[in-house]
Amino acid sequence: MAERYKNIVILTGAGISAESGLSTFRSENGLWNNHRVEDVASVEGFARNPEYVHEFYNELRPLLFKAEPNSAHLAITKLQENYKAENISIITQNVDTLHEKAKSKNIYHIHGQINQIVCLNCGHIFETWGETHTDDACPNCKVAGMLKPNIVFFGENLLYMNEVDYLLNKCDLFISVGTSGVVYPAAGFVQIAYLNGAKTIEFNMEQTSNNYMFSEHIIGKAGTTLPKFIDELLK
Repeated sequence: MAERYKNIVILTGAGISAESGLSTFRSENGLWNNHRVEDVASVEGFARNPEYVHEFYNELRPLLFKAEPNSAHLAITKLQENYKAENISIITQNVDTLHEKAKSKNIYHIHGQINQIVCLNCGHIFETWGETHTDDACPNCKVAGMLKPNIVFFGENLLYMNEVDYLLNKCDLFISVGTSGVVYPAAGFVQIAYLNGAKTIEFNMEQTSNNYMFSEHIIGKAGTTLPKFIDELLK
């Protein structure tokens, strides 16, 4: 009989969205959708040229809006809906909304969301798939010129880290899907789960560098391997 888990944490990275056509936005040469990361995803870049940053995300937003969840996203939803656990949570490094489109729940976007805007004056966060510009006013405080895409830039702290720390310390099954295992602090999440006694499983196209923390490696496309694994869990 398969082991029963009470608290499951699923960490997802770019690899899970690749099969939905979102694999080319961030490339190995440091470009994000043909733009320098320093220009469009850093605190300094936003301070230097906020309108340029707004334009970048204005162009990116429709592309992510059109993307559809694949079988890996849907398998996670299936697990949440059918597995009798106390808690099944998703920690995602992705700014797309494919987990939401797949109707998953308990989602923590630690790098922010493409369809959210935050006001730097009052902290108000609102959702939009439309364009934003530097002279736009916040719908809450009405102050203009203080809106920023709610994306975690280099130089900013990740979101939901208190919640993430709680989940990692409590989980008894940690699943990593499509993450490189080299970008911290997310690369260290498996270590926290492992040291707290969780079973740790990695789904990736290749074994990652922090592989000794994983008790099992499942190599291949997440859209194929993850649904099969989840079907076995649900038996």
